[in-house]
Parts: sequence; C-alpha cells; structure tokens
Amino acid sequence: MRHENGQWVPYAFKGTKWQNIGAEKRRIYQLNAYRVLLTRARQGMVIFIPEGDPNDPTRPPIFYDPVWDFFKACGLAEIKP
Repeated sequence: MRHENGQWVPYAFKGTKWQNIGAEKRRIYQLNAYRVLLTRARQGMVIFIPEGDPNDPTRPPIFYDPVWDFFKACGLAEIKP
C-alpha cells in the first residue's frame, strides 16, 4: 500500500517488482483489510514501515517515504532501536 497524491493505492509484489492492483474488487478488499488492521489494536500496536533503499529496486525511498510522512503527520511516534 502506498500513499500517492493524497490517497492510498494498493500494490502487489509479483516476481521481482511491485505491480498496481488493477481489479477493482481486489483493490477495495485490500484497502478494507488495511483499514481493519489499523483500527483493531487494543493494547497498542507497532507499525513497521521499512526504510527505503535506493540500492534495492524493491524498496525505493519514493515508495516508503510518503507512507512514513503520512503516519508521522497523524502523530505516530517513532521507536528508535
């Protein structure tokens, strides 16, 4: 799931790359699955957002930085190792 232009866009990892999910029913299902996961914590929750890596074609920063920026703007606190 990526945050692009102010909206959530679901992607699936196929083979060696990320692909946009084209089927409307599947997109809606994935968006709802994320909504459910993010609203069910009772005692707290840890959300792991990998750091983008320009040397890894599966983790370019342009995919991950907007997600982190969104959650940080919502008040998510960073846990430092």
